[in-house]
Amino acid sequence: MVIVFWMFFIRPQAKKAKNQKKFIEDLGKGSKVVTIAGIHGIINKVNEDGTLNLEVSPGSYLKIEKSAISIEWSQQLNKPAATTDKK
Repeated sequence: MVIVFWMFFIRPQAKKAKNQKKFIEDLGKGSKVVTIAGIHGIINKVNEDGTLNLEVSPGSYLKIEKSAISIEWSQQLNKPAATTDKK
């Protein structure tokens, strides 16, 4: 029972947390991201205090926490558009 619990609950959650941490560490200037609040923008600057300057429109910047970036939505945004071959 313990093995089943670990296999289906703890292991996937730990893997997801590891992926989230790596994604946050790899963020850099010019990355297109989406926040957990749904705000789209481009990273202008990565600050030393764990925050980012996010350009949401030309000349408009927001200072947000790195942890406010949604990994799922950001990856969806940066995923190449699927091309369909119609004959």
